[in-house]
Amino acid sequence: MAPTLVAAAVGALLAAALLGAAFDRRAVAVVVAAAVLPSLDAAASLVVPGATNALLHAVWLPLLAGVLLYWDTTLRPGSSLRDRWGPRGVRVGWAALASFVVAGIGSALFAGEGAALLYPLEDARYVVRGRLVFSTQEGVVQTFLTLGAEGPGILPLERVGGAVADPVASWVNPDGRPGLDPGADREFRFVDGGWQLVVVAAAAATLAVRFRSRDRDAETDGGVSR
Repeated sequence: MAPTLVAAAVGALLAAALLGAAFDRRAVAVVVAAAVLPSLDAAASLVVPGATNALLHAVWLPLLAGVLLYWDTTLRPGSSLRDRWGPRGVRVGWAALASFVVAGIGSALFAGEGAALLYPLEDARYVVRGRLVFSTQEGVVQTFLTLGAEGPGILPLERVGGAVADPVASWVNPDGRPGLDPGADREFRFVDGGWQLVVVAAAAATLAVRFRSRDRDAETDGGVSR
């Protein structure tokens, strides 16, 4: 599975981009927490076979959350979320959902061992692989979108194994199988490559700049920064 720190960094970048006027430390914490929430299924794998990249990486939870958010904030005459937290709460709710999907599930789907999107209805994990390049001889070459006689295709979801038959290792459960082995070698991966370090550094710098700008604006307006 993708390092949790990388998922948190992507969540932080989404928070900086999506929160708008709702941007503050508490809102950022909620959005980042949503980004790392799917990685908690690694702990569930100690009891549930194949839970890593499956239990909280399936589409059902964000789909249900999205339906409930839309119903509460758009279709209902009175929104419970808006009544309690105001427009800020609605903004944070949608940003957190986006963070859960893009940073939490996407980190496994696009740059990890894959996500069992239909678990438990289907055991297989899927991963999106592709490339986009410009060749002086072939022109633009991309393999993310299938273009053919039948029209545009979709992102190619490649099967990479079963959630149970081919378990995903994590620092909580190195062999990915039920049961706690006290003698197992556990490695908490912060980053696995240079590009991941760039993402983490960019997220830290972005938050630092946004918080500094927010605090400076609060001082100028005579407000109290959080």
